[in-house]
Amino acid sequence: MRTLEAHHVGITVSDLECTVEFYRDVLGLEVLDRFTVDGEAFASAVGVDGAAGTFAHLEGGGVRIELVEYDPDGEDGRADAINQPGATHVGFAVPDLEGFYEGLPEDVETISEPRTTASGTRICFLLDPEGNLIEVLET
Repeated sequence: MRTLEAHHVGITVSDLECTVEFYRDVLGLEVLDRFTVDGEAFASAVGVDGAAGTFAHLEGGGVRIELVEYDPDGEDGRADAINQPGATHVGFAVPDLEGFYEGLPEDVETISEPRTTASGTRICFLLDPEGNLIEVLET
């Protein structure tokens, strides 16, 4: 049996342009590729009749982040708290969490200021423009 290799982390968004700007301009990720996929094979693969997806792939320090905006749009089924089943987040590491946090634009919504957990890890959580959770930890 072949061993699986991680390829990307996918996040479905409703406004691809705004979300790409956030991941590129605020988080500093590099846009690697942009493309659209449609047709019957794609629609049947994702299980959505007539689906088309507009994608952006970004480099996240060794992890490819895939942002995708679907047509037709789906309903908002996002878990509203990280402790609910189905909740997701993307984690990034920085060497200076305080510096990262202080450098965030004022309009970026954060869950809390940097905190040190019981395990000794310094973390903070913020939200992208779509409300997706992003964890930033200090390495």
